[in-house]
Amino acid sequence: MSTINTELQNKLKKTAAVKAADYVKDDMIVGLGSGSTVTMLVDELGRQVQEEGLKFTGVSTSISTAKQAKSLGIKIVDLDSIDTIDLTIDGADQVDSDFNGIKGGGGNLLWEKIVAANSKKLVWIVDKSKVVDRIGAFPLAVDVEPFGSHHVLKKFSDAGFNPVVRTDKDGKVFKTDSNNIILDLHLHEINNPDKLADTLINTVGVVEHGLFLNAVNEVVVGKEGAPQILINSKVHPSYQ
Repeated sequence: MSTINTELQNKLKKTAAVKAADYVKDDMIVGLGSGSTVTMLVDELGRQVQEEGLKFTGVSTSISTAKQAKSLGIKIVDLDSIDTIDLTIDGADQVDSDFNGIKGGGGNLLWEKIVAANSKKLVWIVDKSKVVDRIGAFPLAVDVEPFGSHHVLKKFSDAGFNPVVRTDKDGKVFKTDSNNIILDLHLHEINNPDKLADTLINTVGVVEHGLFLNAVNEVVVGKEGAPQILINSKVHPSYQ
C-alpha cells in the first residue's frame, strides 16, 4: 500500500468522489455509503441537487451520512420502504486486484453490507493508497453482539487474529449505529479471505465482518491527473 501525504490524499479522494457523482442520474435510488470519501461525494451530490436540479432518492448506510444528506436537500428513505437500490457508492479501506475489499474503518460495515447486498450495482471510491496487492494490512473490523463478546474476543485471540476492542476518542467502547461493538483484527495479511470470512461469520456472537469479497462492480481510484476506473467483469458477491 503506497503512502501519501494527507493533503494529496484528500485531493485524490475528492477527485474520485466527484467522478463517481456522474454515476447518479435522475430518479435513481442510490445507496450512500460512509466515511470521509463518501462525505465528499455527498457534498457534490448536494451541490448538484441545489444548483443543477438533480433528483434522486438516497438510502444511507449510517446515521451520520443520512444527516449530512438531508442537510443538503437530498431525500433519504428507509431501506425497508423500497424494493431495490439502483446503485450504491461507498468507500473502502483496502481493495486488491481480485476486487476483494476490507471495509468497516468507520464502524458501519453491517449497514454497508446490507445496503450493498440489496443493490443492482456497487461502486467504491478510493484514493490510490487503498489499492493493494493483498488485503490485510488494514485492521479487519468485526461487528459483534455485546452480550458474551468477551468469549468471542478470546476465541479470536486463541486463533491468532490479534483482536482489539475498538474505543472512541474518549477511550470508551465504540458502539455502532446498531449498538454493537467492533473487534478489530490485526492480521497484517489475509491469504485466504473466503476461508476467513466463513470462520468469522460462523462464530456465534459475530453479527458481520468487514470482508467484501468480489462484490464490487467498479472501483473509482483517485490518482494524479484523472481518476482510474477498475471494472470487475467477474463480479460474484460473496456475503457469507
